[in-house]
Amino acid sequence: MLPRGRVSVMQISIHLDPKRGSTLQGQLSEQMTALIRGGQLKPGQMLPSSRELSRQLGVSRNTVSEVYCRLASQGYIHTVLARGTFVRSATPEDAMLGGAKAMIEKGVPPVAVNLPLPYSARGLPGLFSPPDPDIRTDFRFGRADAQSFPEKTWRRLLLECLGGAPERISQYNDPSGLPELRELIAAFVGPARGINAKAGDIIVVSGFQQGIDLTAHLLVGVNAPVLIEAPCYRGAAFLFESYGGRVSPIAIDDAGLLVDRLPKEFVKLVYVTPSHQFPTGVTMTLGRRLQLLEWAARVGAYILEVDYDSDFRYEGQILPSLFSLDRNNCVIYLNSFSRSLGPGLRLGYMILPPSLLRAASILKGLIDNGCPWLEQATLAQFMRNRSLDEQIKRVRQTYMRRRDAVVASLAEHFGDPSLTGTEGGTHMLWRAPEHVGSAREIARKARSVGIGLHPLEDSAVLFQQSLHNSERSILIGYTHLAESQIVDGITRVARAASV
Repeated sequence: MLPRGRVSVMQISIHLDPKRGSTLQGQLSEQMTALIRGGQLKPGQMLPSSRELSRQLGVSRNTVSEVYCRLASQGYIHTVLARGTFVRSATPEDAMLGGAKAMIEKGVPPVAVNLPLPYSARGLPGLFSPPDPDIRTDFRFGRADAQSFPEKTWRRLLLECLGGAPERISQYNDPSGLPELRELIAAFVGPARGINAKAGDIIVVSGFQQGIDLTAHLLVGVNAPVLIEAPCYRGAAFLFESYGGRVSPIAIDDAGLLVDRLPKEFVKLVYVTPSHQFPTGVTMTLGRRLQLLEWAARVGAYILEVDYDSDFRYEGQILPSLFSLDRNNCVIYLNSFSRSLGPGLRLGYMILPPSLLRAASILKGLIDNGCPWLEQATLAQFMRNRSLDEQIKRVRQTYMRRRDAVVASLAEHFGDPSLTGTEGGTHMLWRAPEHVGSAREIARKARSVGIGLHPLEDSAVLFQQSLHNSERSILIGYTHLAESQIVDGITRVARAASV
């Protein structure tokens, strides 16, 4: 007598355990599939009827019937009317590999194909870096403060939006973005960035990276001339290269892009971060902005203005965006909610000149058919009740205190620090003193005490001699760290660097 739950089916044992996490139906399906694949249930072998097998296993007949239906749909068994249920002569895996097996058995030689190599981003790692378990305090750029996320408000608004979810989720929405969200963005950028835009001028994208990608898709082809700042965000430079663009660096100084070094011949696109240059943090002066717009109109170039952390200005005058100064419809404006809410939200927006709108809308539909509805709807509610304005105001104060903590701690332990980008934004660039060694040496020593420091060359494309003292330059992100973490982290770095 076999124990309960363990019976002989065609001399093969099946064991069902009600205490397992998976259902009895799932267990039976999994075990019978394994028996067929492993050859214990032979091709052509007759299986017990669903009634007989259910009685043997002590389960309902419906459970067995459902499993038989599933295995039949997957190609493992088949039923012959008035005869019974049988194991198929060939498993689905055999059917898929049949052609290859036949070629191998016949000795057909493989055909050599010269497949093109994919774009390798200069052999460097991608933009995503997984958390390092050995790092307790990480001064990595690009993170928002988790504690500042308005969780209660967001949850409430999300639940409210779910009331209309079935209808909106069951259909495709406008790939350019929800009309109500685009209207709210148009109203937001008026006072915030001096931009006069309508909802129809705006396309909602999945963060900065998709906005850059959509621009490249529109304008960059093989050997298309593209100018970028030097140093530059690697996610932009590598993406333009992946489209075959011929990327050329233009140096910057304390006033931003050196406009007088721009070529006089035709250029397709210029990539700039004028409000808080990445990675140096310098701000392009108003004079340079006007010169850049004049040059673009003269040579027929588009300008991609990436305004990634313009919401966070702590000192000095907030300058008008390039888009607001443009009178020739040559600026593409790109911004995101990654800094104010969090990069995991993956929502941003582009404002495009009329000549590009239709093509960009079509391409957005071809690429992803639009961003997820629920996140857009929740964000629209968040903006409608002015929660976004309150969030930015609150977070700006938090980030300013953390910036002050970084500056004060570096001054305490390393003397008067050489810093750029402290007037605003969400990061700064520190040129470490010569006596503490190179950025790589400091980062190595910092890691030994659980602190993450990141040399500039790990986050940006430097080009040859694009930045003075680049070998000692460290990009410091601080927005996600409490003041106590900042003070403790820099103190530990100072101790490690002195060893």
